[in-house]
Amino acid sequence: MNTTPLSWTQLATLTNFKLDRVNGATNAQAKLRLFGQSESAVSVTLYRDHHAWCPYCQKIWLWLEEQQIPYRIEKVTMFCYGEKERWYKHKVPSGMLPAIDLKGKLITESDDILMALEREFGVLGKGMTDPIIVPLRHLERLLFKAWCNWLCYQSILPHQERYHQNQFITIAQQVEEALSQMPGPYFLEDFSIADVIFIPYVERMNASLYYYKGFSLRNENPRIGQWLAALETRTTYRGTQSDFHTHVHDLPPQMGGCWSNNTPVALQNQRAVNQGPWNNLPDVVYPEPSTSCEEALSRVIRHRSTLIRSNPEDDAVVDGALRCALTWMMTGELCQPPSGADVALRYLRDRICVPRDMSIYAARRLREALEKTAALAGDGQGTPIPFNHRRDQNPIHFLSQPEGSALT
Repeated sequence: MNTTPLSWTQLATLTNFKLDRVNGATNAQAKLRLFGQSESAVSVTLYRDHHAWCPYCQKIWLWLEEQQIPYRIEKVTMFCYGEKERWYKHKVPSGMLPAIDLKGKLITESDDILMALEREFGVLGKGMTDPIIVPLRHLERLLFKAWCNWLCYQSILPHQERYHQNQFITIAQQVEEALSQMPGPYFLEDFSIADVIFIPYVERMNASLYYYKGFSLRNENPRIGQWLAALETRTTYRGTQSDFHTHVHDLPPQMGGCWSNNTPVALQNQRAVNQGPWNNLPDVVYPEPSTSCEEALSRVIRHRSTLIRSNPEDDAVVDGALRCALTWMMTGELCQPPSGADVALRYLRDRICVPRDMSIYAARRLREALEKTAALAGDGQGTPIPFNHRRDQNPIHFLSQPEGSALT
């Protein structure tokens, strides 16, 4: 075992990862999206959350990306992560997200935003009020309600748990039937507004039910599984897609709590999501890009000083431990990390946020490297992830960094 990790300068030579935030693939770091057009074409500003997590923001974000409408992005703190920015409260007193500025007119509420965008730029397949779309919107709300009843209310007696589970399965079967009406994988002949409506919460259902209930939505419902796989062929969706770890720990403060049924399968799934191995999780099925490790490395290198400073452990320990982890990730060479590295690295492992910081596969590779190296130092765990809030993820600590910060 090598005892000397690569220096930051040496590590920097191992990545050439580049991301065109403005005209390239959908990404969470962008502040401006042009799709090859000039900046004069911009007539929309999207106000969304810093963490690229808000499900209602995801709908608007994905619609704009699919339609390739040039737009600007202003990022706002969601309440459970920190204080809402004063400038935004002046603009939107309720503080709700998302909002858009469309040619000088401020619009809130995601459905109202989508309808305003349709009037201005045209529909995505069908319109929000189309007779084909309205029943699907209603079905999505039924599925959402059944999910909330199962996930967010503690079942005291076994029959209550079974009742809520069966209610959800019944509505999920209706979604299966809706998808089966089409020869392709989407709700209509091609990707449309119907898919945009379903994506945000089905993605969160897939994560949360796996973790808290031991239930794999993707595996138990073949058409939903095919639909999710088809979505992952779209670079637009992949740029907005989160992973299980991010969802299951960000949902409780947003939903007012999530309750585990504590079955052996659920407990096993919780260990896998929290501690790995992450490669077998049913959160993503598209092939891993060849650039995943380089992407993870580039994001850490760019913001290493902030990452080190924000870690509760000693700066020198975090620096050395992080370089050990990145050395293994890029070269396969194990380095003995300093004492205390287990706590420092697992604190960081638990706070990687997808897609805010990096893509799913990049995050998998980084978590794997952090855990592999932490295990060489011991069994110490980082400060537990809060359940009632995520103020440990407050973006204010990182906003001094240009263009945001990785892992913030």
